[in-house]
Amino acid sequence: METGAIILFDGICNLCNSVVRFVIRRDRAGYFKFASLQSAAGRELLSLHALPPGKNDSFLLLENDRLYDRSTAALRVTRHLNGLWPLLYGLIVVPPFLRNGIYDLIARYRYRWFGRKETCDVPGPGIREKFLIP
Repeated sequence: METGAIILFDGICNLCNSVVRFVIRRDRAGYFKFASLQSAAGRELLSLHALPPGKNDSFLLLENDRLYDRSTAALRVTRHLNGLWPLLYGLIVVPPFLRNGIYDLIARYRYRWFGRKETCDVPGPGIREKFLIP
């Protein structure tokens, strides 16, 4: 039985924050929790899975005690969203070197294209329970 998953994201990246809001709106089952990579909870999860604390250039998904990154993480997230979004999971058949190549290009330029914040957003009262905040 699936009990939920944690999405780790770059909390100062505008694109990443937009993706988190997108997922929250489409995750009516409440499957996902969130932690920014810069937060204490995010750093602790990185440490538990032997990833360096500066690994803020990736979108990570912790699901069933397994850590997924980059395009695989993003595609696995789509499986749990409402609407037609789960159909995107079919792209998992595309070889990872192709999927991750596109992912890496976007990740490399995300601050330039979408901007960044000086600090992480503080979740509002309606969604605060979805975030791992110490």
